[in-house]
Amino acid sequence: MMYVAPEHEFEAVHGLPAALPAGENIIWQGSPDVSSFARNAFHIRALAGYFALLLVLRGVFAIADGANYSEALRSVAPLFALALVGLGLVWLLAYLASRAAVYTLTDRRIVMRIGIVLSVTFNLPLTTLTAAGLKINSDGTGDIPLSLQSEFNIAYLHLWPHARPWQLRNTQPMLRSIANVERVAALLTKATLALQPAVKASDRSSSDRLNQPSSAVRTGGLANAS
Repeated sequence: MMYVAPEHEFEAVHGLPAALPAGENIIWQGSPDVSSFARNAFHIRALAGYFALLLVLRGVFAIADGANYSEALRSVAPLFALALVGLGLVWLLAYLASRAAVYTLTDRRIVMRIGIVLSVTFNLPLTTLTAAGLKINSDGTGDIPLSLQSEFNIAYLHLWPHARPWQLRNTQPMLRSIANVERVAALLTKATLALQPAVKASDRSSSDRLNQPSSAVRTGGLANAS
């Protein structure tokens, strides 16, 4: 079974709905970085820029209508307050979503526990992965989108914001805004290859692109993870 989706109040292990089977071990576990998550998943900087443009236009129009600078500032003040409230709510949503999310990598699967009010756990065996990508953000955090076999497709709305943007038909779960993302990508590569001891040397070299990503991978291209 690829995923289970219960609402859980008590976890046998942090980030996991049940204890791992004997012989399976956690390699890495983490959550999205809050600041990076707000910028890259909720686009808070773009939203701030939009509000700033509205404030400037409001002031310009007030002056064009004959108001002095003091009157223009007073006309802008209510909109400024609303902008602060809006940005605060978006930041709070990003904070709650990032704190509620736990990504777990074991030597056999990736487990994504996401959801603020209703927690959902997605269990993604490494054998269902057809590829993985690596995108490094300017702040050093990064994203790892995961391509799954077609029969294991998950609805985009079930994953958002933990999904690769605009991939609506072939949804790609994504580990978002991870610190030390290159190390996590290397661990994922190693765990995936360990499940396939018969991988040819050429395939292994292709998979190692997660360890030393090319420029295409850095901009969101997919690297072979099998």
